[in-house]
Amino acid sequence: MIGLTAVGVAVTGETPRVLVVRQVPPTAPAGDPVVEGMPAPHRDSLPFGPFDPQQHRTLESGLRDWVEQQTGLPLRYVEQLYTFGDRYRDHGELTGGPRVVSVGYLALVREAPLSGTGGAEWRDWYEFLPWEDWRDGRPPLVDRVIRPALRRWIDTSRDEAARDLRTERVGLSFGSGVEDTAWDFERALERYELLYEAGLVVEAQRDRDAIRAAGKADPITQRSSETPKALGKPMASDNRRFLAAALGRLRGKLKYRPLVFELLPPTFTLFRLQQVVEALSGVGLHKQNFRRLVASGGLVEPTGQVETLSRGRPAELFRFRREVLRERTSSGVGVPAVRAAD
Repeated sequence: MIGLTAVGVAVTGETPRVLVVRQVPPTAPAGDPVVEGMPAPHRDSLPFGPFDPQQHRTLESGLRDWVEQQTGLPLRYVEQLYTFGDRYRDHGELTGGPRVVSVGYLALVREAPLSGTGGAEWRDWYEFLPWEDWRDGRPPLVDRVIRPALRRWIDTSRDEAARDLRTERVGLSFGSGVEDTAWDFERALERYELLYEAGLVVEAQRDRDAIRAAGKADPITQRSSETPKALGKPMASDNRRFLAAALGRLRGKLKYRPLVFELLPPTFTLFRLQQVVEALSGVGLHKQNFRRLVASGGLVEPTGQVETLSRGRPAELFRFRREVLRERTSSGVGVPAVRAAD
């Protein structure tokens, strides 16, 4: 079965938001005990539905139909993100349901009231991926929980070659803790995959236990008696993988595509633009440096108007300068590098 999954992203104030629904997946068999017995937090899901070749002209039109049905929100900017098809990624498969290969899409929207059939909510993106938010410096979670647990995971390697490979992956994803390694904010999916494989996120143990209870072969993940519950909120199926993939895609495109303006109204202040870029990148930016970067890139132009609702001194309003798309092949805002040891 082909599934369609949407990562709907908005930024409100300083908070990056993602569309979440709470429902039994449309692909699950009726009365499925695995799904119905699942704790409530694991039912937090991204908008999802099966592709119907008779009803949907294209995959994207099917996605738009499902999202509007479940959230009441019509989508604007949409791009295909990633395809996930691991065995048993959908727990309905464990009880006789179809294997679901899900095509993920990134959708950029503006936060609006929700309705629909999915019990939809706007949620803070970093509730699910807290180690990705570096706006106030390196999250304490990285040093207090993640790095020590990954060092123990490295120590359980079956041989020297496996140990070296794990050490390399941990260093690239989270820094070595010794060298002044650069934090690559685009490696969001690799970081989540690493935490899952090491058995350090709740989904890894949940999936392993469900597969074993169904009498299927054990997955590659390892059981960890010290799984930290503080490593973000769990989601249904492998939806946090979709979130991580979307975050990495967005962060990469900040450097060469003006996608950030899809999340802004037609006119905006430079302060608002900086808030949105910081929310998506997870990096705090120096005000004057950021404004010089935006000005030198020719990305915005003044409207001659000011924001009348702001407190204190009125702020000048700008708009996206669309001519930049014809002038340069790379027209992103860019984000400065940070160090994993910062």
